Amino acid sequence: MATTAGDNRTMRTLLIIDDNPGVCEALSLLFSLHDIRAITALSPEAGLEQLTQTPVDLVIADMNFAADTTSGAEGTALFRAIRERNPDLPVILLTAWTHLEAAVELVKAGAADYLAKPWDDAKLLATVENLLELSETAREGTRRRVERQRRHDALAAQYDLRGLVYASDATERIVTVACQVARADVPVLITGPNGAGKERIAQIVHANSAVKDGPFIAVNCGALPIDLVEAELFGAEAGAYTGSTRLREGRFELADGGTLFLDEIGNLPLSGQVKLLRVLETGEFARLGSSRVRRTRVRVISATNSDLPAMIRDGRFREDLLYRLNVIALALPPLAERMDDLAPLIEHFLGGVDVVLADDARELLYTHSWPGNVRELKNVLERARLLCRDGVIQPGDLGLALVPRMAAARTLDEPSREAVEAALTKAGGMVSRAAQALGLSRQALYRRMERFGIGAEPRPG
Repeated sequence: MATTAGDNRTMRTLLIIDDNPGVCEALSLLFSLHDIRAITALSPEAGLEQLTQTPVDLVIADMNFAADTTSGAEGTALFRAIRERNPDLPVILLTAWTHLEAAVELVKAGAADYLAKPWDDAKLLATVENLLELSETAREGTRRRVERQRRHDALAAQYDLRGLVYASDATERIVTVACQVARADVPVLITGPNGAGKERIAQIVHANSAVKDGPFIAVNCGALPIDLVEAELFGAEAGAYTGSTRLREGRFELADGGTLFLDEIGNLPLSGQVKLLRVLETGEFARLGSSRVRRTRVRVISATNSDLPAMIRDGRFREDLLYRLNVIALALPPLAERMDDLAPLIEHFLGGVDVVLADDARELLYTHSWPGNVRELKNVLERARLLCRDGVIQPGDLGLALVPRMAAARTLDEPSREAVEAALTKAGGMVSRAAQALGLSRQALYRRMERFGIGAEPRPG
């Protein structure tokens, strides 16, 4: 937000670029009555010079100047110069009827909106107020992203994050706690859905622990044959069970001096839970088929997507074992609840690959429910990279079922012609408002208007 000279009070400020002094004066008066500061420039050159001297929140630029009263080329060049200097600065175009086609093209290229002369004061004010509010929200989002990146960089400078990619506050909280408790020699329980990244969090705990130079042994308890659970975890002597012909070291032995990650701990049978509890309490175990007691020094991290308290009530999980495992609890949300992570994850998975996402494909990624979480996203993008043509990933390359996130304000079903026309009518012909109502970007709405043969008609006034 710009600041007025001579005080510290912030005031919304816009720049009016028009070679008609009467237009500049009328607009300045209109906005001053609504606590919006207006500065003016009577030529494109003067307007660009003002932008280098004064912070502004929005620009209203004429499409035609004295040197070019018919084509709108000078106004087009001005818009592109503004975008080059500040791509995020909203620009409203003032246009004569003969320049509507050029104005529409510029809106597709990123202009916030266009208004036909003579303008309607109420509609102009509504458009400006809406854009200033959106601009302020965008700036706040940028400020938060910058601050979040600063915290991320500070955390990465102090701890080994194992290359974890994230941008959401939710993931940041989990990672921060994981780093802080890593040095404590206590068990950690990580909860969250499959594919959310629980093992990566476990790796971060290990990488910053006192046993980081020791082994990190991961075992999926759900994949262990029920009759071999004890042999897998604690080892077995040769001949200890049918088909056993050689000594088998268990995961606790292999992880000695390091970390044992027990994934899907809720799938461990009760017999294995009893022996696991003893190891956690005493550090002692015996191989299957042996009476010799062995000692191990292992940091245990476990993870589950199960509701362990419910399993305790059903008699399928030991309450005392949960207390032992749950000294430090880290709850990793599903990807659908930390969608700020999506953009950096997409960049990470496509990084180094000469492909780009079409706008419609990106929209689809942001509205998908992601039941398979980060793992599903990775697989989807790998598939799309292999199937896409000419280096551009289209929606069909993603292979996603058309099931939107429940929390999304928009749906994956493309708005019908009737829905688009109704939105435009309700918005008084303001494309930006109609797009917002439909949950689309302006560019996406224009693509649909072209597809349905709906013209971008000038608003009356």
